[in-house]
Amino acid sequence: MPTANFDENKLKDILKSALREALIENRELMQDIVEDAMEDLGLARAIEQGLETGAVSRKKVFEILENAE
Repeated sequence: MPTANFDENKLKDILKSALREALIENRELMQDIVEDAMEDLGLARAIEQGLETGAVSRKKVFEILENAE
């Protein structure tokens, strides 16, 4: 059975090139993935902070939201 001879540096260059091309061709998809990940991190931090604070009434939440507009 023949064995494959390959140059590790050439393989790395091919993989880098393929990844670069995929990122360029799917730029919008990559942006969406990064944006979703950032939103998820923000939501997780907000939940963690919320668990450390006291409860707030529904009325108070809506007052704050209405005044923010």
